Amino acid sequence: NKIRCAMDELHSLDPRRQELLEARFTGVASGSTGSTGSCSVGAKASTNNESSNHSFGSLGSLSDKESETPEKKQSESSRGRKRKAENQNESSQGKSIGGRGHKISDYFEYQGGNGSSPVRGIPPAIRSPQNSHSHSTPSSSVRPNSPSPTALAFGDHPIVQPKQLSFKIIQTDLTMLKLAALESNKIQDLEKKEGRIDDLLRANCDLRRQIDEQQKLLEKYKERLNKCISMSKKLLIEKSTQEKLSSREKSMQDRLRLGHFTTVRHGASFTEQWTDGFAFQNLVKQQEWVNQQREDIERQRKLLAKRKPPTANNSQAPSTNSEPKQRKNKAVNGAENDPFVRPNLPQLLTLAEYHEQEEIFKLRLGHLKKEEAEIQAELERLERVRNLHIRELKRINNEDNSQFKDHPTLNERYLLLHLLGRGGFSEVYKAFDLYEQRYAAVKIHQLNKSWRDEKKENYHKHACREYRIHKELDHPRIVKLYDYFSLDTDT
Repeated sequence: NKIRCAMDELHSLDPRRQELLEARFTGVASGSTGSTGSCSVGAKASTNNESSNHSFGSLGSLSDKESETPEKKQSESSRGRKRKAENQNESSQGKSIGGRGHKISDYFEYQGGNGSSPVRGIPPAIRSPQNSHSHSTPSSSVRPNSPSPTALAFGDHPIVQPKQLSFKIIQTDLTMLKLAALESNKIQDLEKKEGRIDDLLRANCDLRRQIDEQQKLLEKYKERLNKCISMSKKLLIEKSTQEKLSSREKSMQDRLRLGHFTTVRHGASFTEQWTDGFAFQNLVKQQEWVNQQREDIERQRKLLAKRKPPTANNSQAPSTNSEPKQRKNKAVNGAENDPFVRPNLPQLLTLAEYHEQEEIFKLRLGHLKKEEAEIQAELERLERVRNLHIRELKRINNEDNSQFKDHPTLNERYLLLHLLGRGGFSEVYKAFDLYEQRYAAVKIHQLNKSWRDEKKENYHKHACREYRIHKELDHPRIVKLYDYFSLDTDT
């Protein structure tokens, strides 16, 4: 508002006085120093400025081209000396008496903003020409680190900021249209950013909602999977229990059919002795009967050889010598009423009857050989079955004595079903992989707690070497090693 008032007063002056003021203002501004305190302009500077103002003013109009008379020069010089004396008195009074008059800060107003240089201001009170001779000469204030120009106040004329004077600090090429365009662009950019932020927030909310839904589905599927796994475990345990029962029933039946182990005492020790079942006993009886039949057939064949009829060449000789043999027999036997009964000589068979009996014996012997071969094959088969039965009995015994017989789940993944076999210090179980849903074989190495640490370490090294080699193998006839883990320090 103050700047506007000063500019209005500047425009209200006549052009000649305006030119003089502008010339005087520019001349004083060029001659001013950059001191930080208030500066009083001397008489010589003022006379120079006035002469310069008159010279500038004389250039501006034709009426000013009159030659100066000595009276004017004397009046101006006396006026200059008078003002110089008055200024000196005022400056001495200002130095001696502090607090009188206006302060230097009253003539300046600073408008700071974000580290910018202070803006040049207008003093609050404009002095009248009547008080111009009683106050101090123009003063200026300069800040050491500020590039702002010095503000000047004059006593003869009101302080007005000219139009033509511009400073780099407040200089700009922007117009109201450009400012409006920039503001509209900024507003549009802000609206776009806010819209983008809203879109991203909505997308984020949608994604969070989808994540929550997926989490709920995941929890639901996990619960369903746990139920399926628990049901699978239950069914597998039931099936394994039924298989165990059926295997034990079968082994009990085979105990009667194939045999079993019985504990026999020999002195101070007990040993297990195998006892055959009824299947082996029947085969042994059949084999004995075949051997007896063979012996009977051999004996009958010997008797048949004695009753073999004579050939055609030897038929006459027995007929001629028959009578002397009869007489000799009578002489030897004595009387006919001999109390001792002697067996009759076997009657001779005809050639056809002999060949018939001989053929019968041969067929019976062939049949007995066939039965004996069948009995031998059945005996071999039963021996193989007996070996499997003995292995099954040992397996059942080892399974009953094992600590993993109650279907534990190892490594939270492998459900043990039943024991496949035991060898040395390791047990092999048939298991079910709950993660991959497949059957697997789990080999458990279990160390003896009474072993020394060196022996345990050696066995552990051997087991690790075994599974490393097994893991590298890839053969269709060798099971693939999928995983290995530890249960405790000894297993």
